[in-house]
Amino acid sequence: MQQKKPTSLDAEKVIEINGLYKSFGSYHVLRGVDLDLYKRENLVVLGKSGTGKSVLIKIIVGLLTPDQGDVRVLGQHVDQISYKDLLALRLKVGFSFQNSALYDSMTVRQNLQFPLVRNQKQLTKAEVQYEVERVLDAVGLLQTINQMPSELSGGQRKRIGIARTLILKPEVMLYDEPTAGLDPITCLEINALINEVQERFHTSSIVITHDLTCAKAVGNRVAMLLDGKFERQGTFEEVFNTEDSRVKPFYEYNFIQ
Repeated sequence: MQQKKPTSLDAEKVIEINGLYKSFGSYHVLRGVDLDLYKRENLVVLGKSGTGKSVLIKIIVGLLTPDQGDVRVLGQHVDQISYKDLLALRLKVGFSFQNSALYDSMTVRQNLQFPLVRNQKQLTKAEVQYEVERVLDAVGLLQTINQMPSELSGGQRKRIGIARTLILKPEVMLYDEPTAGLDPITCLEINALINEVQERFHTSSIVITHDLTCAKAVGNRVAMLLDGKFERQGTFEEVFNTEDSRVKPFYEYNFIQ
């Protein structure tokens, strides 16, 4: 499997995280995190369960407040801006949930219309319909427009979830375990879609995953969260070219066992 080309570090930074700490009581989750996301980069974040990957994402979108440190998203200090400005910033950051987060009582069309009508009230019905069809075509599922989520496969629901995120034309995409629970063939299709979204919509993305096949296929750069910090960052090969006992089992579980 071919590894993606590394990102040029001369590119513009769209997310900048410096000296980030977050604890819950005596449980210290993030212990001095430093991380940058560059324009049009797919950055994969790896780490065992409970290492703080989801906490990091919630801090990025302002759902949690850091105990210490600086987080800038698209040039704005997330924990220092007004609530109104935070809501506007969130519209520029798309979140693809692990469970796709579709409304079971709505058709695919209605699921995609909902965020658009709610956030862009100036659009006509024809413009809304155009945007719905545009993103459905982008994920290869235009034919499902009138179906219910219960009629879709797990992979199709993932695609529809990504389409619903794309409909607001975000600059940054956050993918939470995009291949979790999918069969190997569908995983490959989702990996290809993440790369296509990057190329077609010029997004910058953070991809949280345990799947090293996904990490290698979509990541321009990989960052591994170890003991509350990103102690290993670089290409896939650079991160895993180590005898570190915290890293080797992660690789061996995915590729050897």
